[in-house]
Amino acid sequence: MLVWDDSPVLDMRTVLSGDGVRIADVACRHPAGRGRHTEQASNLALVLVRRGCFVRSVDGVESALDPTVGYCMSPGEEQRFDHPLDGGDDCTTLVLGDGLVASLWGGEPRLPSGPFPVSPRIDLEHRLLLAAVRGEREPHDLVERAIALTARALEQTDPSRVASGRPATARARRAIADGTREALAERPDRSLIDLARDLAVSPHHLSRVFRSEVGHTIARHRMRLRVRGALERLAQGEQDLARLAADLGFADQSHLCRVVRSETGETPSALRALLA
Repeated sequence: MLVWDDSPVLDMRTVLSGDGVRIADVACRHPAGRGRHTEQASNLALVLVRRGCFVRSVDGVESALDPTVGYCMSPGEEQRFDHPLDGGDDCTTLVLGDGLVASLWGGEPRLPSGPFPVSPRIDLEHRLLLAAVRGEREPHDLVERAIALTARALEQTDPSRVASGRPATARARRAIADGTREALAERPDRSLIDLARDLAVSPHHLSRVFRSEVGHTIARHRMRLRVRGALERLAQGEQDLARLAADLGFADQSHLCRVVRSETGETPSALRALLA
């Protein structure tokens, strides 16, 4: 937390971190007025405003920001934040790894510094992502959603950059989907970033291609493989559900039970009786 004149001004709390993505909830309570400091950006990040209004100045260019306008920042940018209104603001910052940014932005390991429009669809995806984080959804699913949100936001600035590298033919797209299924069949815990690297495609394109070809997300496919593994063990008479959850990569026994019931309509105990 940053403190000026013994008053808390900026509170940044990390709500998700992993696979080249970190999501932070940032609350600013600066009073109305000009920013007191010029600060240097230290990360590659995309920032979406949830509430409030402020003005960001970079290289002498001012941009008014509110929930309809977001911005990106890259390391080394000198920026100042002014506040035309009292009441502060709340933002979500998606901090991105260098390799992930390059894969999303046509090979360029630096993000555009200007503002971009935040459509109602992007704003809703942003808020749904935060709700999923609060609901402690599967981390792989959250990372996949965060990358998709970032790509959609960057498309507002230059859609051709984000589209570069997308598999052009139906055969190539099918090969990528099949390669993903084969890799997950071997190791269901493989992350989206790892899969994309091995298949030589950006995480964003991999996620989109897989969903288009298979009909569900990579995170959902990973979970369905785990459920299939649970069914196999239950059919063999597995009694220890806590051990089963740990072996298959579920967070805990309750997570196993919740997902199995969601996929099959039955509890693990009921399925064990049905399958034995």
